[in-house]
Amino acid sequence: VQLQASGGGLVQAGGSLRLSCAASGRTFSSYAMGWFRQAPGKEREFMSAISWSGGSTYYADSVKGRFTISRDNAKNTVYLQMNSLKPEDTAVYYCAAGLIYYSNYQLPNSYNYWGQGTQVTVSS
Repeated sequence: VQLQASGGGLVQAGGSLRLSCAASGRTFSSYAMGWFRQAPGKEREFMSAISWSGGSTYYADSVKGRFTISRDNAKNTVYLQMNSLKPEDTAVYYCAAGLIYYSNYQLPNSYNYWGQGTQVTVSS
């Protein structure tokens, strides 16, 4: 599975962005998908995940109520809608795919494939 993240950019605080992650391969629907972010000097941080079916979603407390993850298995794409953005959301955002079915969606080691990252910058 190859992943291509896009949709990052510069936005003012309070604004919105929609990240997309397009996957290659015919087995996309078998994979849980996650979004992580990494700010300079910090560790990679879990943001959100969605189960292979799309029936379950997971969020970090810091983005709950502001970010929404979704997927379109027909288009091999997962999305992260980010609203009410804050300067502390500034980071490189990565999408990831993993054969995860029951737990540990928030752990980077649960994922088998990673995209290249897209920069999100939120100005105050």
